[in-house]
Amino acid sequence: MNQTDFALVVDALSFAAHKHRDQRRKDRDASPYINHPIALMRVLALEAGLQDPLVLGAALLHDTVEDTETTPEELAERFGPAIRDLVLEVSDDKTLSKAERKHQQVLHAAGASEGAKLIKLADKICNLRDVVNNPPSGWDLARRREYFDWAARVIDQLRGTHPGLEAIFDQVLARRP
Repeated sequence: MNQTDFALVVDALSFAAHKHRDQRRKDRDASPYINHPIALMRVLALEAGLQDPLVLGAALLHDTVEDTETTPEELAERFGPAIRDLVLEVSDDKTLSKAERKHQQVLHAAGASEGAKLIKLADKICNLRDVVNNPPSGWDLARRREYFDWAARVIDQLRGTHPGLEAIFDQVLARRP
């Protein structure tokens, strides 16, 4: 990765940290939210060996539009339209019900761009690891199993994107509670 690409990823990390600064995960430890986007980047860069700065940057920013006051225009201005488009592609429409958002993820996964598929794979890997190791407060066994089943339906639509990430997902899926 060259200096310019590295700078883009570091800037995305800084931006995401600022935007998520007051947010906590819903896990029992109420861990800092920024740990989640960092985990995605780690999976993509270290476990899958990806070096694409657009995918890594968008992975860091993937929840900013969905879960903060960040606008698509703000992302485009700072990071360019390619990253904005990747972030929007993996963002849920918060005007829909939770059930409908989950249904839409399954429906749209197969038609996503390769970059969005990679981010979705990493997101589901990280989320399943969190459900196993530090589940959201109040999630009983049935709720955790339901989440695993839904994540598997999303990933089934992404098969063929990256065999290494899919193998990692399958390893985590095998730890289903």
